[in-house]
Amino acid sequence: MASGTLGMTLSARFSSAPRLALVCCAAVFGLASSGAAHAADEEIQVYMNDINLPHQPGLELHVNDVASGDASPDYPGAQSSLHRLRLTPEWSYALDDHFELGAYLPLTTLDSAGHFRADGWKVRVKWLGQHSERGFFYGINYEVGRVGYRLDQNPWNNEIKLIGGWEGNKWIVGANANFDFALSGPAKTPADVQVATKLGYKLTENTVLGVESYNGVGNLRNLGNFSGSDQSTFIALDTKVGRWDFNAGVGKGYGTSKDDVIVKLIIGIPVG
Repeated sequence: MASGTLGMTLSARFSSAPRLALVCCAAVFGLASSGAAHAADEEIQVYMNDINLPHQPGLELHVNDVASGDASPDYPGAQSSLHRLRLTPEWSYALDDHFELGAYLPLTTLDSAGHFRADGWKVRVKWLGQHSERGFFYGINYEVGRVGYRLDQNPWNNEIKLIGGWEGNKWIVGANANFDFALSGPAKTPADVQVATKLGYKLTENTVLGVESYNGVGNLRNLGNFSGSDQSTFIALDTKVGRWDFNAGVGKGYGTSKDDVIVKLIIGIPVG
């Protein structure tokens, strides 16, 4: 069956309202459960108002590296993030104008000793509300996956991401409220909360210079614990070359983060 026919079949079987209800139920279930947060450091990104065209596939390659920082592991057996290159393909497919499926497959790392490994996978479903090219936008993203012990001592993890923002002729601003929690593992705690923001200025229609900030605010039982959470801020450039999209940034970690200087690149590869 052709991919377009498959997408229309799936869209016809599930209306927007029931599918949104499923996502919200998953979110409520996740927040009600106990879990330890794990930052999705294979993906350093603020979710905005972008979504694939209906019935179209997409592919992004997430690349990031910690250029300087503390080499000590977070727990015995953990992989140090210092000079570790993370390479993560993100595959996606839009069911319609609102719903997009995605898969981070595989989660791979190249450590400082030159060892290349695949350490898991994650899948997601994103919903974006009706919005025009300019103005307010909102949505939700739900993610679940399994990762190797070197990346997280809790193997099964979830994330709920609330998406909101506004785009004008020259400025674009976005914010995500991220709730990270574990489904299984020895270090389960209440869900950690992170607020991720992006403020960008359009140099041209296809080039945006901006600031991205990722700020932990504690867990659901101890909100406002900034000093005990990871923080980072990036200078980022979004641009387009032909059908290729690029997001490049250099960031500084602070708070409890062991990563001092972080370099990231997201490459949107034309496959649709």
